[in-house]
Amino acid sequence: MTHRSTMRRAHLLAAALEAAARGWHVHPLLPGGKGSALHGERSCPHSGECAGGHVKWEQRATTDPDRIRAAWSAGAFNVGIATGPSGLVVVDLDVPKGKNGNDSSDAPDGATSFAALCERAGQPIPLTYTVRTPSGGLHLYYAVAPEVRLFNTARTVAPNVDTRAWGGNIVAAGSTTPQGDYEVVNGAPVAELPSWLLLQLQPPSTPFTLPAPLLIPGQATRRATVALERETAAVRGTSEGGRNNRLLAGARALGRFVAWGEIARDVVEEAFQAAGETAGLSATECRTTIRSALDWSIRTCRPREAA
Repeated sequence: MTHRSTMRRAHLLAAALEAAARGWHVHPLLPGGKGSALHGERSCPHSGECAGGHVKWEQRATTDPDRIRAAWSAGAFNVGIATGPSGLVVVDLDVPKGKNGNDSSDAPDGATSFAALCERAGQPIPLTYTVRTPSGGLHLYYAVAPEVRLFNTARTVAPNVDTRAWGGNIVAAGSTTPQGDYEVVNGAPVAELPSWLLLQLQPPSTPFTLPAPLLIPGQATRRATVALERETAAVRGTSEGGRNNRLLAGARALGRFVAWGEIARDVVEEAFQAAGETAGLSATECRTTIRSALDWSIRTCRPREAA
């Protein structure tokens, strides 16, 4: 083995260990490539981890330093991160093929599309740990709670904007392809996925026609009132770091009662606005989160008869 290849393998091993130290589950990718170097189902030996049946790369990705050292001792593998098990959602801002400084194409790149999406949401671009890809695109890393289960999207959020979550793989910083290197351009801590973007990424349920209100204006059913009191109390009692997500979850839980005509929307909005501000969130952040959560819940909840 040449000195250069030895150094290259050591560099990639260090990149894999660094990612694992952050709690990210890594697996080896083909040298110089983006596909997994682990065996597939057709070539599965049905031994070791796969003794009870084939185990896919997402489940075999690991944070165990010993396993990582053993894997990278076999070759100069690029580093893949299994985003779902790592508690990550990675926003992939692509550059259209052929678009570069000399290209006259007017197709928006992913960064431009994402900036426009943030502007429409009335929110700044959420800064976080960011990796530049060899094509000039960007990978924005965001953290999600363990109970949040999102899946990959492909240009459904905005043009040239993909996301990687459960079922997704992202090439880690330190990896190299013939086109260039994956490099960290913002080493900031990984930010929490903004609530408005979390709503955008939720898979929609089957919509339905809203029923006629059950009550005269100004009244609410007992169960809707109890649910509102319970959820707003939970928001007021949430500490810094989880307040926005708790506000989001609470407003979403009440959206169905609004849709079913069991409580007025303005009553719900006012109650959560007060609870969110009491918890320490800004008035603007509360309004945006509550509006988005109720809109989503009303649009996607099941009919009252099926609940």
